[in-house]
Amino acid sequence: MTIDFEKSGGLIPVVIQHAHTLQVLMLGYMNEEALEKTKAERKVTFYSRSKQRLWTKGETSGNFLTADEILIDCDSDTILIKAIPAGPTCHTGSTSCFKEETPKGFVYELESVIEQRITENTEGSYTSRLFNMGVNKVAQKVGEEAVELVIESKDDNIDLFRNEAADLLYHYLILLKTKDLKLEDIEEVLKGRHK
Repeated sequence: MTIDFEKSGGLIPVVIQHAHTLQVLMLGYMNEEALEKTKAERKVTFYSRSKQRLWTKGETSGNFLTADEILIDCDSDTILIKAIPAGPTCHTGSTSCFKEETPKGFVYELESVIEQRITENTEGSYTSRLFNMGVNKVAQKVGEEAVELVIESKDDNIDLFRNEAADLLYHYLILLKTKDLKLEDIEEVLKGRHK
């Protein structure tokens, strides 16, 4: 699909979304040259209306946005870039320029960290060590965490319950990795059931 830069005078809006958490990070504008530079270098580059030049996000702060996926809307006049940020996106130090500091979607970032530690066989990593013990040991750990969560659910200590729930989810993500699955695959099953 070709982008219609002429429709809006040579600049089109670009929505930046975190590739893992799906949080909307910022909005910028691109001309054709900025888009080509972004595609070539994978570092998100905009056309700065105030500076009147190309501007690569992070060129001064080091908080680059690495483009993971570039999508064009149905009217061919807006871009969505799913990116991996190298730090806060907003110049104020916030994760998002929309001041939305939220843990929603973090589980996908955690899933990515788990995969990285396993793939790189990170030395001293509990995640890597557990994964390397095999599916039986990982499944056993998930069972233990599930039992601990059930036990905590009988009491009134919500902090302990939340921590056990987090432990269970963490180990469940490792178990999914042993089966070469992602949380998205399980969401697909749930979505199918919802119909």
